[in-house]
Formats: sequence, C-alpha cells, structure tokens
Amino acid sequence: MTDDVWKRQEIESPCIKLCVIQPQTRLCTGCARSIDEITRWSKMSPAERAEIMAALPTRTAAPKARRGGRAARLQSKS
Repeated sequence: MTDDVWKRQEIESPCIKLCVIQPQTRLCTGCARSIDEITRWSKMSPAERAEIMAALPTRTAAPKARRGGRAARLQSKS
C-alpha cells in the first residue's frame, strides 16, 4: 500500500462527512456551509474558498437552545 492517495492535489474543504442540512439555519451541521456554498465549492476561486473558510468558525450550524422536549410538546397540545 502506498501513500499516494494523501499526496493528491485536491481542493481544501471543511467537509467532515457529516452532511445534514439543519432546517432552521439552512447550514450543514458538519461543516457549517450553505447548500449553495457546498454546490459551488469546486468551482470557486481559492480566494472565495479562503473567505468562506475564515467565516466558518463564527457560524452556528445548529441552534444551541433545546426545543423543550416533552414539556413543550404537552404545552403545544393545550
């Protein structure tokens, strides 16, 4: 087995293979990119990708607040 696979010239990507679009934020819970950014990623310039990579740490892909669980469901039925 060789290490050639690790020497390929691929586009840098924040993808961690946890691809789920969060309905409220419309961002991927794995990498925090939007569907549009994910779709266009391979066609973006290195500068565009770098700009998005710099913004990712400030994004919140999934809401932090809990939805309320059983108590919220029971209250919504009232």
